[in-house]
Order: sequence, then C-alpha cells, then structure tokens
Amino acid sequence: MLSREQHHIFHRDGYLMVPGFKSTDEIAQLRERAGQIVDAFDPGQNRSTFTTQNQATASDAYFLGSDNAVRCFFEEEAFDGAGQLRQPKALSINKIGHAMHDLDPVFDAFSRGPALDAVARGLGLAEPLIWQSMYIFKQPGIGGEVRWHQDAAFFDTDPVSVTTFWFALEDATIDNGCLWVEPGGHRGPMRERFLRNGDAIRMEKLDTTPWPDDSVAVPLEAKAGSLVVFHGLLPHYSAPNRSPASRHAYTLHVTDGRTAYSPQNWIQRGSGFPARGFLP
Repeated sequence: MLSREQHHIFHRDGYLMVPGFKSTDEIAQLRERAGQIVDAFDPGQNRSTFTTQNQATASDAYFLGSDNAVRCFFEEEAFDGAGQLRQPKALSINKIGHAMHDLDPVFDAFSRGPALDAVARGLGLAEPLIWQSMYIFKQPGIGGEVRWHQDAAFFDTDPVSVTTFWFALEDATIDNGCLWVEPGGHRGPMRERFLRNGDAIRMEKLDTTPWPDDSVAVPLEAKAGSLVVFHGLLPHYSAPNRSPASRHAYTLHVTDGRTAYSPQNWIQRGSGFPARGFLP
C-alpha cells in the first residue's frame, strides 16, 4: 500500500519511484526468459526495427500483429549498409512486445501479484487492466532514442487513466539512457493520439504545446529493482545509449476498467482474450 506521502508525490509530480520493488531473483528470471525468447527468434523471418521518430509510418504489419503476440524488434542501428547485423543478435534487439504478460508464464508471474495490485489501487485504478508489456534492452552503443511522448496517446481512455509501470532490470543512469521526465507535466494537455482503424494508422495532432526541453526535464536514474510509476499524460523520453552498458527495463501499461477504452487504440482485446488485472 502506498503511503500518504507517496500518493502526494505521484499526484504532484506525475511519477513516483519505489526502490527495491523487485528482487534480484525475480529480475534474473525475467532476464533469462527474455534471453531465451531472443535466442529462439529467427532474424531471417523478420527484420522489423522499432523507432519512435515517425512511428505512424514506421509501423508495419509485423508491428501491428504484435498487439496480442510476443515479437522481437531490432534497434535502428543494428544493421550495416549491406543489411547484415553489426553485432550478435542478442546485442541487436531493441525490445520484445507486446503481450508477454498474458502469453508467457515467466512474464505473467513478474507482471502480477498483490503488491502491484496495491500500488495500482493506491493510485486510483479501481479496476486495473494490463494492455501492453515491453521488455526494452537499450543496447550498449546502439540503444535508440525514444522521443518525447505521453503514453496516453497510445492508450486513450475517457477520462484519462493509463498508468505506466516501469521496472529497472539494470541500473538506469544518464550514461546508458535513463528516462527523463517533466515533473508536473501531467497537468498539461494531451498533445497527440495514435489511432488505428484496421491496418491503417496515423498520429493525430491534438495540441501544439511544445515538448519539454533541458530547462525543465529531469533524469530518473534508478537502481535495478526499482519501480517507477507515472501518469499517462506525463511527458517523458530517453536519450540514445552510447555507453558500453545496456539498460534493460520492463514496462506495463495499465488502464482503469471503469473508464471508456477507445476503439481506435492500437491494441484491442476480444471476449476470448480479455485484458486482465494484477490478480488471478
């Protein structure tokens, strides 16, 4: 259960860091399973890369089909001019997404439990529903930038309810591409919305408010095992990783089932595969 002070910090700043939320053993199990998924992935079958620089045009059928699947995506700089990997496959994957929490037992165990449910309810999510999971590698030397954005753009509800649960699986530092946020920025407007109609997608501009700059952005350096939760309207980004150290992290995107989930959100679930919460 969150303390009154933690509750105050979240609503004041739009985010809250909880050190030591996950144990070393829990992290080791998740990292081992992620490694197994990457090892089994055949790069000859698909070489889709992940980028946030122009996501509406970069999203292909492989990406859209990952909404309720488990798929691997390469870093933008993974390949050379001849189309060959510059480094081993295990050091070339940007992320795994987007339904491991429901389709893989190890990820399911990491993604659920009474402690997470208590955090969600403490933040006001009376009926938490997990829509998306991502294992992010932020590879050494080639880890891609994630541009400024708000997660509510991808999980639109009325009213806004999406909350991000971000787990540091390694120490996240300024050097290896930690998150940067705008404290209090969640009180600003929703700037854009990622819309899907069948296989047609587009980014709709909603507000011209500029993204934050270095004068207001602060880094969220986090020790391995830390949980960072943040509001869906909180602007955040991460810089490229040019260091020799990776920055593994795992994220969940959660909405409140009491709110109206947009039928134009890119991830949808039918009655045969419903979104579930943190408890069995």
